[in-house]
This record gives sequence, structure tokens and C-alpha cells, in this order.
Amino acid sequence: MRLREGLRVVRRSDTEVQVGTDPRWAVRITDLAHDEVAALLTADAVPGPSGSDGSTVGRGALPTHTPRLRAIADQLVAAQLAHAATDGRPNARSDARSDRGLDGRVARGTGTSDAQAWDLVDGTGRDRVAARAQRVVGVLGLGPTGTTVALALAASGVGTVLVDDARPVRSTDVGGCGYRWSDVGRQRDTVVARMVRDAAPRVAIESTRVPDLLVVVEHGATDPVRAADVLATGVPHLSVVVREADVVVGPLVVDGDGPCLRCLDLHRADADAAWPVVAEELSRPARDGDEVGVLAAVAGGLAAAAALGFLDRREPLAASYEVGLPDAVPRRRDWAVHPSCGCTAQSI
Repeated sequence: MRLREGLRVVRRSDTEVQVGTDPRWAVRITDLAHDEVAALLTADAVPGPSGSDGSTVGRGALPTHTPRLRAIADQLVAAQLAHAATDGRPNARSDARSDRGLDGRVARGTGTSDAQAWDLVDGTGRDRVAARAQRVVGVLGLGPTGTTVALALAASGVGTVLVDDARPVRSTDVGGCGYRWSDVGRQRDTVVARMVRDAAPRVAIESTRVPDLLVVVEHGATDPVRAADVLATGVPHLSVVVREADVVVGPLVVDGDGPCLRCLDLHRADADAAWPVVAEELSRPARDGDEVGVLAAVAGGLAAAAALGFLDRREPLAASYEVGLPDAVPRRRDWAVHPSCGCTAQSI
């Protein structure tokens, strides 16, 4: 019997251990003898000696050499915190793409962390990552926010990540998203394609397939012409708009299901009659503004999470999150289909 990949086993006292650290599934095992505590601690799934490849060395196996330890192992299996020896399930490391090193150990690869975490959440880790490997996502706009999205999707097991932004890397792009000073002046999509290959060598960066999802990163406001063009293709798309001191993530538009970007503009025009003029001024011609590093990190991660949620067949994000200074805490704003838009009627 083996613990689910990633679970920690820690000593709470001389007679008690804890399995797991997330309150949703963590359990305490009490009234243990000293040798039972020591035996259970051997199952702690900690990284290997160097920690460089994230592999585990003989960890996770539950001791069953006494009737009491066997009973504890059975209870952990019943609680879905461990796999029975006869269930034939591979551990989460084999659920994701991995490579075997020269020493024979399996190195953790793209999607490994997602596989083991989702396996703990709902038991779907390997199937979820395997499904992501068949998906194609395009990211348009590769400032720090868009670059963060592209790299997060690649690292999370998405099989093909297409990147598009012919503008040059600017000095203000350099920072936590991965751009280096030596990249300044080079075409953004060329640089980000290299980053994706470096982070996830098995992720494709070219495809003739229609993407399953587009992530469109813009500055100032959504371009209404581009929004209409993308909607007409029928490709689901996630809007990300970088403004002066905040970033708006969402909604994720699915043709015929929930509000589209024109719906949002109509709602804004209801509140501000001049909004159509303002939106036109902000979005055309497209401008490339600076992006605050912490906002790019938070908003980029949030956008990647929304994209993965859609790819994983969860409900699309029919809302937007505003991530702004000073605290960079996302604030949700729900949106409804605008009665004057007609987007849902056009899809029928």
C-alpha cells in the first residue's frame, strides 16, 4: 500500500502523526507507540536528497508489518489517502509526462504537480493531465501577463501552446515573467516560444488545428472589432485587459453561452453614454503599455487557472476579476447577457 503522491506524514507528538497538510483531507493518527510513529514517518513523501529533480526515494510505502499498522494502512485506503497494493494504479508521477534519468529514477515532468494535486482533490489527476495534453491554446499578446499565461499553461500539461505577438520585447518587460535583458529588441513570440520549449520540451508550439481556446491580452480596453471577429469564429476566448494600475481577467466567452465582450461594452455604455467613444480611443490603434510585475504575475496566474478550468470541462468564467494595486487581490464582477446584444440568438 502506498500513500497518494505528495502527501506528507509529520510527527505531532511522541504518540501521534498527521497525514496530509490540506484541511480538506488531513487526518491525525493517535495513540501510537514510539515504534509505530517511527514506522509511519518512513512513508513521508519528501523530495530526493538533492531536491533537484523532485523525485522520491523509497517514500510513500506504508508499513504493514504488524496487525495494527496494517489496520492503519487499511483505514488510510478507505479514506482515499492511500492506494491498495492490488488496485493497479500508478502513482501520480507516471500520470504526467516524465523522463527517466541516467540513474534510473523517474524525473518529474510537465503536469506532474497538477496530476498529483488533482488526484488528492478528486482522484482525476492522471485523466485530467492526459486530457490537457490533447488541447491547443493560443495566447495573443505577450507582455509579462500573456507570457505568464503561456508558461503556466505549458507547465500545467497543455499539449500545444501557440503564441502570437510580433512586437519587440521592451526593457520594461524584463522581470519575473522570464524576459531577460538579452531578449530586448527581439520579437516577443520568438522569445516566448523558446521559453515554452525550455520549460516544457514536449509541449508543441505549432499546430494546424483550430485552438480549443484563445487568451487575448489587450491594453486599455477590449478592441470591439477584434472581439466581433473572434466571436464570429466560434472559438472560445478569454479576455484579459491591462489597464493603468489594474488588470481585468474575464469573462471567458463561449458562443451562445453567457455574455460576450460586446455585452460588457453595452452594459458599460448603459452606465456611461460616452463609453463606445472611449473604448475606441483606448483600443485602436492597439497600444503596448507597461505592466506592473506583481499584477502580471497574479492576473497571469488567474487567467491560466480560468483557461485550465475551461479545458477541464468546468463551467466557463462568466465574470471578470479585477486585479489592482495596492493589494493585487482579485475582485469578482459578475456579468449577464445584455438584452440588446443578440449574441446568444445569433448562435442558435
